[in-house]
Amino acid sequence: MWTATYVGDRTISLREAEPAPPSPGQVQVEVAYVGLCGTDLHILQGHLDARVQPPAVIGHEMSGTIARVGEGVVGWTTGDPVTVMPLDWDGTCPACVAGHSHICQHLNFLGIDSPGALQRHWNVDAAHLIGLPRRLRLDHAALVEPTAVAVHDVRRGDVGSGDRVMVIGGGPIGLLIAVVARHLGADVVVAEIDPLRRQWVAGAGFDVLDPSRDDQAAWIEQWTGGAGADVVFEVSGAAAAIVSAIDLARVRGTIVMVAIHPEPRAVDLQRVIWRELRIIGARVYQRTDFEEAVALVAAGVVPAEQMISTIAPLAATAEAFATLEGGQAMKVLIEVGAEPAADAAPIAPTHQ
Repeated sequence: MWTATYVGDRTISLREAEPAPPSPGQVQVEVAYVGLCGTDLHILQGHLDARVQPPAVIGHEMSGTIARVGEGVVGWTTGDPVTVMPLDWDGTCPACVAGHSHICQHLNFLGIDSPGALQRHWNVDAAHLIGLPRRLRLDHAALVEPTAVAVHDVRRGDVGSGDRVMVIGGGPIGLLIAVVARHLGADVVVAEIDPLRRQWVAGAGFDVLDPSRDDQAAWIEQWTGGAGADVVFEVSGAAAAIVSAIDLARVRGTIVMVAIHPEPRAVDLQRVIWRELRIIGARVYQRTDFEEAVALVAAGVVPAEQMISTIAPLAATAEAFATLEGGQAMKVLIEVGAEPAADAAPIAPTHQ
């Protein structure tokens, strides 16, 4: 089989490997599609080399079917459509003991800390499997993992019907947060500086502000009758967005920090105190979030067709990363089952 492997130096290597049979307790998943995300891009750019040891098969947003079932596995059969919840926890650390195993203090994130889905046959513990409805298209099902992120974020924000919600950052996760919040009955506005992303978000039916031109404070004040947003999601990772999130939240409003900020940011703690704001972190997801995400994608709540901008074969993974890095797509999928030609180049460097 072929794998798309990160080998360091901003390079994806197309390599052949012999698939191993699943160990006891494992299943072998025949991977159909893998979504590329911001975390994968950070890996490619070398930002996670402390965790990712090249050569490494990466990728964690995926869909596929069960190809083989290992010894001792029950409840799963060959041909079942599945996705994988890529979190492996130790069950013994203080976080796990307290019931927060999804943020285990020794978390193994499949596709980052251990081999991922950019390979035709992927062996994973059966405990990581999430079943998919057979009617659900597998390309659409590759959006379940990022949708689970959004479901978890919205849960953390305790969003309810009638809430006024602002999402700062209109990339894939920001758009999915907006979709999930709207499904719960919230009124949602999105702020996004990139014009192409604003088009995509507006095409999904949301009001979109341009922070470089629009007076966000005035807009929110008019929208909320001077109260401020009930919940603000910071999904952009920009320093200015922290200021905006705090400024735009209502008294006792909630700010959910979703984006990973690469360095410490200045925070107006006086306003946090004066308004009794809640600032909440949100990371990954729990199994219930994944199950809800499957339901949302299967029901068509998630605009999968509009979100998937590009589907590339495994041999074009490097070019797909370049598309993602250039901001030319909302969601990029790799069709892992599209095997490279026999004369495919073994090394495919990314664009610099």
